[in-house]
Amino acid sequence: MAKGFKITLAGESSVFWAEPGLTVLRASLRGGGGLLSSCRNGTCRACQCRLLEGEIAYVIDWPGLSAEEKAEGWFLPCVAQARSDLVLLRPTEA
Repeated sequence: MAKGFKITLAGESSVFWAEPGLTVLRASLRGGGGLLSSCRNGTCRACQCRLLEGEIAYVIDWPGLSAEEKAEGWFLPCVAQARSDLVLLRPTEA
């Protein structure tokens, strides 16, 4: 049995596991989730996803999102850790 939390990308066949202490982005990179990344410190927003289900905790005080974006469920996987199983929606590319 895998340790940690199951992360599912809604509408995709991608599922990966987040071990304790790993950010969601790092878990994606290790588990084949395919989340985009660039800066990995919460400033570029390349990895931005919408949290549909579950709970996360940030590893920095204020990630690069507005209060409105956070209220809409957006989060930055590069600076967030799973606190439960998650279902994420990544934005579609324009």
